[in-house]
Amino acid sequence: MADKAKPRTGAARSTATRRRTRKETTPGVSEENPDTLLDYYRRMLFVRRFEERTAQAYTQARIGGYCHLNLGEEATVVGLMTALQERDYLFTNYRDHGYAIEKGMDPKRVMAELYGRSDGVSKGWGGSMHMYDTETRMLGGYGIVGGQLPLATGAALAVSYKGGDEVVMCQMGDGTTNIGAWHESLNIAKLWDLPIVFVVINNFTGMGTTVEMSSAEPDLYKRGAAFRIEGERVDGRDVLAVRDTASRLVERARQEQTPFLLEAWSYRQKGHSVVDPAKYRTQEQKETARAEANDPIALFDAKLTKAGVLTDDKRDEIAAEVKAEVAEAADFAENSPKPDVSTLFDYTYATPVPNESRRMPADPVFAE
Repeated sequence: MADKAKPRTGAARSTATRRRTRKETTPGVSEENPDTLLDYYRRMLFVRRFEERTAQAYTQARIGGYCHLNLGEEATVVGLMTALQERDYLFTNYRDHGYAIEKGMDPKRVMAELYGRSDGVSKGWGGSMHMYDTETRMLGGYGIVGGQLPLATGAALAVSYKGGDEVVMCQMGDGTTNIGAWHESLNIAKLWDLPIVFVVINNFTGMGTTVEMSSAEPDLYKRGAAFRIEGERVDGRDVLAVRDTASRLVERARQEQTPFLLEAWSYRQKGHSVVDPAKYRTQEQKETARAEANDPIALFDAKLTKAGVLTDDKRDEIAAEVKAEVAEAADFAENSPKPDVSTLFDYTYATPVPNESRRMPADPVFAE
């Protein structure tokens, strides 16, 4: 553990050292069903290839606005979503593409949403940061840092009020733990014993600032202690560890009707968004983030290969299937119609509002 009395320089490196040296239970693959393992591998690879295609489309100006990718966090995404039941609710931050797909949204409609097309999951109105689907109970995608926390807490309150057995999972980045909504939401969640699991995705850098330089307590899973919320940390590079830890906390939240906090750490392979060159990282830190030793897919590939579960032929077969499905999603998005300009104001209000303005740009302020 780093000496807190000394200046915390080289923060990202010291954080990573703490994560590696701390003893964490890592499930083996020998006890798992081979088909289940291959399914996890395929899903992780799909998220990776989908995000890579997203980055390509963004550079081709097919996707506009902000765009944040799950590259390097695939094991966390798949593990967390495996832990949820279909009836459970999910709220995420703006890094939401992989979560949307894993929660059950059609990848083609997710890609169409990224393209801003009418066949998108939010009819092209939400874009990258605002995936939303009541059917799969993925209730956003929020662009404001921490904006999802009060809403997720409110959803958990609704579940508790109705006497349901659903659980709410609220995903966020490490930087969110320093804003007011974090403290307010965790306080209410514990005060009222709500069935919610707060999940902090710690990739060591809140946008461009390291966790050590922004948080007096850099072990983020401990930060629920002020509210008497039990917290755990898991290696986010290990899909089985994430699944098992998250499943246990989700089921405890369901049975005990109380909140929990989970910190999953992994390396963000790219900058904060597609257009972020990550100049705040040293070359060494960039190489560490992209190294096979920290790549969740490469790590899982090696484990499955060693166990005899993943053969060269099977790897090639999965890779080809994933490539074709991602290409299909991109083609679907490309051919999906763009929203008509006449629908610009259709979702301004949930219900009709008297004297609602539908004035288009360049229209006169007062009708003639």
